[in-house]
Amino acid sequence: MTEAVVIGGGYAGVMAANRLTKRAGVTVTMINSRATFVERIRLHQLVGGSDDAVVDYEHVLSKSVRLVVDTADRIDPAERTVTLASGATVSYDYLVYAVGSGTDDTQVPGLEFAYRLNSLEEAEQLRPVVNGAEVVTVVGAGPAGIETAAELAESGCLVTLVCGGVLGPYLHASGRRTVAARLEKLGVNVVEGPGTTVTAVTRDAVRLADGRELPSPLTIWTAGFGVPDLAARSGLTTDAIGRLITDETLTSIDDDRIVAAGDSAAPSDLPFRMGCQSAVQLGPQAAQTVLSRIAGKQPADAGVGFAGQCISLGRDAGIFQFAHRNDVAISLHLRGRFGALVKELVCWSTVWQLRTEGRLPGVMKWWTKDGKRPQLVRSVRAASQV
Repeated sequence: MTEAVVIGGGYAGVMAANRLTKRAGVTVTMINSRATFVERIRLHQLVGGSDDAVVDYEHVLSKSVRLVVDTADRIDPAERTVTLASGATVSYDYLVYAVGSGTDDTQVPGLEFAYRLNSLEEAEQLRPVVNGAEVVTVVGAGPAGIETAAELAESGCLVTLVCGGVLGPYLHASGRRTVAARLEKLGVNVVEGPGTTVTAVTRDAVRLADGRELPSPLTIWTAGFGVPDLAARSGLTTDAIGRLITDETLTSIDDDRIVAAGDSAAPSDLPFRMGCQSAVQLGPQAAQTVLSRIAGKQPADAGVGFAGQCISLGRDAGIFQFAHRNDVAISLHLRGRFGALVKELVCWSTVWQLRTEGRLPGVMKWWTKDGKRPQLVRSVRAASQV
């Protein structure tokens, strides 16, 4: 029997664990700190009170996968073991590293006065606080910040969204105008442009780089993602923010028994955009790399094809920003009520993909990859050798 262990039970981890059950003779263990699957793309709804953002693993994880509810504390590549926070150890023949992402570790003075929104626990902690709030400041103008600002404004809060630059930096200019118009309609005060980076947070204000101080009795911090330091603590090679550096087959450059997927992977030190869209594609491809090695075959290069980005703007509106496969946004986008329906469909279909892979491992493979990725990798490698 071959022992395969997956660390992380998010979008990438569940997809990887489910795909690994495709081969007879492989026992699969998934290590996760929670007993339920968290829909991170619904955390703003949990805060707003319209969804609980969790799904029982029995609905998305193959019955063949053993779930260990614990936290991985250290990986020992030499011994091929994972030490858990409880003190127990789990042995592996192959390891899929899918620890995901979490709170940004940005060292801004006073962040202890702000609430984060990158995990279930953070969202659950914030929910009762928001329920009695009238004035809220949201820091960060990516999808999480925009969605949270819109959700809370729709519920009656006076919301200020501090962008730290451009509103929705991923969006095409036309899509950005649509988002700005919707936020204005909801009464959100959008603070954007040069000098809007937050330099400090206090109990009742946020300070900006241009010297302004904005009153803020309740500050929600959504500015960026951080990555757990498990790989770095385990002596594995990582990028600047802690993602495991791999080759294009998602294999660690240190150990061909360790494969990475999702937000915590940095293939060729050129990571894909973090999010469920890339995670649900990288998870099964990481598993395929493991299955290829077990079968004595050369693993295929991984790849991701993007369709765009969807953002909810309250319960009755949203936007789906179309993009090229290489994740460059184009002017075409869907908006309004139809945009909201598409966003909800994406949330539903993501869980459906996990469930389908769990019941029929290997069936999820219709994604179209970015054909420009190989050329980009070659160009970067050539430049590094000059």
